[in-house]
Amino acid sequence: MQKIVVSRKIPQKFIKQLEDIGEVEVWDASLTPMPREKFLTALKDATACFVTLSEIMDEEVIEAAPNLKVIANMAVGYDNIDIDLMQSKGIVVTNTPGVLTETTAELGFTLMLAVARRVVEAETYVQNGEWQSWGPYLFAGKDLYQANVGIYGMGDIGKAFARRLKGFNTNIMYHNRTRHKDDEEALGALYVSFETLLKESDFVICTAPLTAETRDKFDDKAFKMMKKDAIFINIGRGAVVDEEALVKALQNEEIKACGLDVLREEPIDMQHPLLSMNNATILPHIGSASVITRDRMIQLCVDNIKLVLDEKDPKTPVV
Repeated sequence: MQKIVVSRKIPQKFIKQLEDIGEVEVWDASLTPMPREKFLTALKDATACFVTLSEIMDEEVIEAAPNLKVIANMAVGYDNIDIDLMQSKGIVVTNTPGVLTETTAELGFTLMLAVARRVVEAETYVQNGEWQSWGPYLFAGKDLYQANVGIYGMGDIGKAFARRLKGFNTNIMYHNRTRHKDDEEALGALYVSFETLLKESDFVICTAPLTAETRDKFDDKAFKMMKKDAIFINIGRGAVVDEEALVKALQNEEIKACGLDVLREEPIDMQHPLLSMNNATILPHIGSASVITRDRMIQLCVDNIKLVLDEKDPKTPVV
């Protein structure tokens, strides 16, 4: 008998699909992760698990789940999983690339425009009853039109972001581990060094995954290289940014503002200094949060579990 552990509440239509192949144990909450001890206990006789970035898949999981065959991670990134360890144990790990690309780029673009035009500040100003009259520079922001935009991480999401920039007649630069010459003409993007990207961009957009190379990439030195009126947006991974350095850069007016959909620790500590800054806009990791896209992500996880338990190749294995 197959057993599938699902670490978050998902729609019943997907649970029914999993019940066709085995017993399903679901954590009945969508906004809070399954407690670690309960998760490990549930895995004791599991052959598959459906997890999110909240679940750390490590040696402790291996010890708790001797029958585990597949881990379906509801995300593109998989820094929550010890991939080498899982592969050494013959456990298949899958993720959800492709299906969330456009939605995440769309959210990143929305966040960039909201920060540039100070939308959150202005809306709060109105809600607080402070709006008394029109003013020539009331919440004057920053134009995206004809600006220099630098993208750090030109994967699928970075490319989707670049496509959206073309309608604003921007000058697009990018830096990536590998150069994408074939895409440069189509995207109208110029490959530059990381230092050049920082120094010349009016907007710096991070879409990079978390790796040993990208961890803390945006540190004190990086922020000091940016323009004084630069806007920094991160829709990649929180740990790519040294948050203490970011706070310092905002406080010292080394950069103008930031918008973050990802943080080092999620949810954010309510005492975090970023929350008290008018020039920092923080979102609760909603990059892929449209109904259609989340349905597609869950369906892909379900399909991957079914295929592996049927001893077939999954659609999106992590290589």
